[in-house]
Amino acid sequence: MANVALIGASGNAGSRILVELSERSHMVTAIARHPERIDKLPGVMARHGDVHDRAGLADLLSGHDAVISSVHFTATDIDELIGAVRDSGVKRYLVVGGAGSLEVAPGQRLIDQPEFPAEYKAEASAGATFLERLRTVDDLDWTFLSPSALFVAGERTGNFRLGKDTLLSNENGSSISFEDYAIALVDELERPAHVRQRFTVGY
Repeated sequence: MANVALIGASGNAGSRILVELSERSHMVTAIARHPERIDKLPGVMARHGDVHDRAGLADLLSGHDAVISSVHFTATDIDELIGAVRDSGVKRYLVVGGAGSLEVAPGQRLIDQPEFPAEYKAEASAGATFLERLRTVDDLDWTFLSPSALFVAGERTGNFRLGKDTLLSNENGSSISFEDYAIALVDELERPAHVRQRFTVGY
């Protein structure tokens, strides 16, 4: 059992990660700008937090075994967020990443493909920048988990594949449910296999 701080606990991915953590009997400080939107679950304490309040966020994170952040990259200052984790003294940091920086062929990123949806480019680009910044961080045990191209509500099946830097796909395209993504992320929390690395999950 771990004592985990989850930033962005009320979002699409964050809320599923929260359920997965609770069902595995972890203790969770669930952080959001609107804590009233956080699901009431066993072992979960909802707290108000702001990713732009470095000192306040660091105080909320302090004393935990690990931090998970599930926030929009375009709404986040990289240095403020990573700085808050550093200031908290917590070394293990897991990030809900994006798919845009995954490769579809050697040296060819998904975000750079002509068919990549324009409406997702800003967020995908910010996510790629966040990953590059993390790769310069050597004082945190970080992990960046990229979903597949289609990241949507679905079922918790437990049937998925893991990869590294290449987009995973099958005959139905490239996808992962929030629920199965949460399994992969909490598995990594419990049994670290990708410390200071990015990996990906998909069907």
